[in-house]
Amino acid sequence: MDAPRVWFITGTSSGFGRRLVPSILRRGDKVIATARNIQSLHHIFPPSDNLRILELDVSSDEATIKLKAEQALTFWGKIDVLVNNAGYSLKILVEDATLADFRTQFQTNFYGPAALTNALLPQMRSRKEGTVVMIGSRSSWNPIPALSIYAASKAALRVYSETLAQELSASGFPNIRLLIVEPSGFRTEQNVLGYPMQVPTSPDPAYDSLRARIQANLEALDLNQSGDPDKAVELIVDVVRGEGQAEGKDWSLYLPLGRDANQDIGTKCGKMLTAVKTWREVTDHLDIE
Repeated sequence: MDAPRVWFITGTSSGFGRRLVPSILRRGDKVIATARNIQSLHHIFPPSDNLRILELDVSSDEATIKLKAEQALTFWGKIDVLVNNAGYSLKILVEDATLADFRTQFQTNFYGPAALTNALLPQMRSRKEGTVVMIGSRSSWNPIPALSIYAASKAALRVYSETLAQELSASGFPNIRLLIVEPSGFRTEQNVLGYPMQVPTSPDPAYDSLRARIQANLEALDLNQSGDPDKAVELIVDVVRGEGQAEGKDWSLYLPLGRDANQDIGTKCGKMLTAVKTWREVTDHLDIE
């Protein structure tokens, strides 16, 4: 693609989203940057002819998200790259959580991105090209205590994306590409500000010791992330544009980011292959005679 791409990015007030915007603008592309509070974006990004600011809360209902997508399309008439970046991590033990906690986490991390993707796919299909980037998490491959609901929402996003990629390809749209980014821990504002561990009003004392250990571990983890977010976003932009570190490489559905992500994904795949090998002699013979 020789013409400037138009990127639509959610959650640009911090984290990867905040860093993606200037990286993309430096390369001559156009950006529609979104956040729940757009006042913060005016202080973060200097004015640019290639930048538009749009208020968007991905936890909104489907109709509202669709209207925001339609508004975004009025800026430059198209969206070439959608980056579903907005999200947060709910830190809570499974038994402490209510169904409302599950719904809130999934609304932001899964239902919102799915609604936005569905709202923008028709214009990509009309042009027979486009890219959808899903920011997942390595925790969906190796969930740790107190992050199970977050990990589950990111696992759902991955499987949804895998299936969507198959459906698009099978329907004659191979040039609409999906990219599932699986980051390790990266040191951003979200880590420093953090989301405290949630504890119910009347917590079960059986988990008191575990809660205390988890809180200490999470605080240490948040302040000691080894990943450089600037390097990560430069690679993401390289991959989408097919240049720099990605030049000459075939398109891949997956992009693990960081040593920990590579290790966790490799470990999980190894465990699954071991399970297949252990049981295959039995489970391969369960067909009806």
